[in-house]
Amino acid sequence: MTTRKVNIVKSADWITILLYLMLIFMGWFNIYAAVYNDEYNSIFDTTQRYGAQLLWIGLAIIIAFILFIVDNKAYHFFAYIIYGIVVFILVGVLFFGKEVNGARAWFELGPIGLQPAEFGKFATSLAIARFLSSFNLKIHKLENIVIILLVILTPAFLIILQNDTGSALVYLAFVFVLFREGLTPWVLIIGVVVLLLFFASLLLEPLTVLISLYVFTIILFRLNNNKALREILIATSVIFALSGVIWLVVYFFKLPINFYFSVVIAIFLAGVYFLFYAYKKNLKVVLLLIAFFAGSLIFSFSVNYVFDHVLQDHQQKRINVLLNRDVDVKSAGYNVHQSKIAIGSGGFYGKGYLKGTQTKFNFVPEQSTDFIFCTVGEEWGFLGSVTVVLLFVFLILRIIYMAERQRSVFGRVYGYSVASILFVHFAVNIGMTIGLAPVIGIPLPFFSYGGSSLWAFTILLFIFVRLDASRMELF
Repeated sequence: MTTRKVNIVKSADWITILLYLMLIFMGWFNIYAAVYNDEYNSIFDTTQRYGAQLLWIGLAIIIAFILFIVDNKAYHFFAYIIYGIVVFILVGVLFFGKEVNGARAWFELGPIGLQPAEFGKFATSLAIARFLSSFNLKIHKLENIVIILLVILTPAFLIILQNDTGSALVYLAFVFVLFREGLTPWVLIIGVVVLLLFFASLLLEPLTVLISLYVFTIILFRLNNNKALREILIATSVIFALSGVIWLVVYFFKLPINFYFSVVIAIFLAGVYFLFYAYKKNLKVVLLLIAFFAGSLIFSFSVNYVFDHVLQDHQQKRINVLLNRDVDVKSAGYNVHQSKIAIGSGGFYGKGYLKGTQTKFNFVPEQSTDFIFCTVGEEWGFLGSVTVVLLFVFLILRIIYMAERQRSVFGRVYGYSVASILFVHFAVNIGMTIGLAPVIGIPLPFFSYGGSSLWAFTILLFIFVRLDASRMELF
C-alpha cells in the first residue's frame, strides 16, 4: 500500500464546517432570547448564560482547530486509550462528582461544571470504530458481539449509576452503526416489536394485547411465502387464539380465574399441541415456537410490574405524560404542556426575535437547555422551526455521505457513529418538546446551553472532519 500527503485544508468538508458554525451561532442567539433580561441586555455579558455560551463557543472553535491539525492516525492509535480514560473518569464521578438535579454526573472545576457522560459518546465511537476495523473481523461471531456489547454498555451502565438514564439511552444509537456494518436487520425488527409490545402492555388490556398479536400474526402469515416462517406463524396464531379464547370464556362467564392463571392453562394446552406438532414437523421449529411464545408472554406480563416497582417515580411520570395517561399539566405534564403552547403560539412566521411571551415570562423550565427548541418555535414560528430541522437533517445526511466515501473501515464506522448519535439527540430532543418522546433530559446538539455538551459534540464531529480530510491518503 502506498500513501501520499494531501492538503487537509483544501480537502476538508467545508459544507459540514459551515453547518456547524451556523448551528452553534443560531443556538447562541436563541439562548440569549430564552434568558433575556432587560437589566442584562448585552449579549456579551459573561455573567449571564448567553455570555458564558459565547466563551464555550470560542473554546469549542479552538478545540475544533486543534483536532483538525492532529495527525489523523493518532485517533486510530489512541482509540482504546481514550476510551479507557473516559471510562475511568465516569467511575470517578460516581465518587467525587457533584449532584445536580438528582444526578451525580458533574465535576465542579471552579466556576465550570464538567459532565463526563457527554464525552463518553465520542470515546465509545472511537473504540467501536477501532474494534470493527480489526483485520478480518466477523461481526456475527458470538465473541465479537459480546465485546461490542461490553464496549457500548460499560459507559452506559456507569451513566445509569449516575442517575442520568437519558444520556445512557443515547447509546442505543450504536445499533444503527452495527446494522450498517452487517448486523442482521432482525435486531432492529425485534427492537421495534419489543418497543411496541411494551407500550401496548401499558396502554391496553391483556386480552386486547393477545388479540392484536393474533391479528398481526395473521397479517404476517398472509404476506410471507417462506415455508418455515409460515409454519411458525401458523402455530403462533393457534397459541395466541387459544389464549384469547380462554380469557374470553373467563371474562364472559365471570369464572373465578384471573388472567395469569388462564395463561398457565393456555401454556399447558400449548404444550400438548406442541407434542402433537413435534411428531409432524421439525423439532427445531417447535422449540423456536415455544421460546417465542414464552418470551412474548413473560415480557408482556412483566411490563406493568417493572413499570410499577422498578422504574423511579419521575420515570413513570414521564412515560405517563408521553402516553397521555393520568397527566396533570400542573405537575408532571407541565413542561411538555407549556412547550406545546410556546411552539404553537408562534404560528407560521413567529412572534419575532425577543418578543416571545411564553419565553419572556419563563413559562417553560430549562428553556435554554433541553427545551431550547421552544424558543425557536415561538419566536421564529413554523418557518424558523423547519429551517432548524432542515439544517440538522442536512448535517446528518452530509455526515452519512462522508462516511460512505471513506476508504477505511475505521473512518466509515466512526462517521456512522457521529451521524447516529446526532440523529438520536436531534430526534428525541425535538420529539420531547412537542410531546412525541418522553422527557429524558438530553440537549439539542450545538444549540442547547452548556459547555460540556458543546465541546463533546464538537470533538465528536471534528474528529470525523479530520479523518475525512485525509481519506485520500490511502489508495
